[in-house]
Amino acid sequence: MPKIGVIYNDVKPIACQIAAELQSSLMAKGYDVYLATGYTGILGYSYPDRPVCHSPIEQIAEPEFDRDMELAIVLGGDGTVLSACRQAAPHNIPLLTVNTGHLGFLTEIYLNQLDMAIAQVLEGDFQIEVRSMIEVNVIREGQKLWEALCLNEVVVHREPLTSMCHFEIKIGRHAPVDIAADGVIISTPTGSTAYSLSAGGPVVTPDVPVFQLAPICPHSLASRALVFSDKEPVTIYPATKNQMVMVGDGNAGCYILPDDEVQMVRSPYDAKFIRLQSPEFFRILREKLGWGLPHIAKPTSVELP
Repeated sequence: MPKIGVIYNDVKPIACQIAAELQSSLMAKGYDVYLATGYTGILGYSYPDRPVCHSPIEQIAEPEFDRDMELAIVLGGDGTVLSACRQAAPHNIPLLTVNTGHLGFLTEIYLNQLDMAIAQVLEGDFQIEVRSMIEVNVIREGQKLWEALCLNEVVVHREPLTSMCHFEIKIGRHAPVDIAADGVIISTPTGSTAYSLSAGGPVVTPDVPVFQLAPICPHSLASRALVFSDKEPVTIYPATKNQMVMVGDGNAGCYILPDDEVQMVRSPYDAKFIRLQSPEFFRILREKLGWGLPHIAKPTSVELP
């Protein structure tokens, strides 16, 4: 029988309820339905006294989530979608994302559209939108310390109560650059509307094959966001004696010591989103972030007597 997955935010009662209802209704239609929580895709932390603490990229998902699965339905907010992408991308599983959260920038539909959307998808009436991901590895003394897939960004930043840090960054064949800042962000086009946007980086449409480097609170007027080809590997060397922190997709991460290397490349695995109509990125920017809204006309002046 064909397989469908349901990935849901088990902290939200409505997501748990809808997940159970979906399992029953889809099984009645002849599908094998497997449930997983967003927690399954949580990356985990690495600690100085327990440094190697990560799940290999291909082993994040539950065993039933494999290349035989036709699609997975995601119930949650953007955090659940990010977790679902880490579970689904290595197995080429497309995701129908349903917003049970707040902003829902990465979600396709709302709960009141779910029945209609599932009927449309089961009839094969949909498109697939592909989003690039970052593969990040932390290397210490030649050993892989931590690895993950990230849809939005990788951030290396100073710890609280420490001073500003220096980062030596090598992009492809180009000469290394030194940036003095509180941290640096390497983002995908999808991540350009997340942390990178708050740090002053530009918005990049999802179909552009680039990465973006955005310094966080840089100590130089010359340190600005940089957009470059995602065919270029990126390595960050902490050029400071302070311990730092590396975080993937705002989820979890790894302590970074002065001699560590944070290596990033475009992942061979892409996130795949089910779209019920042609993707229209500017519409999402307008609806979710207010970009490009028409200016409200100023009131006409009133001539006083």
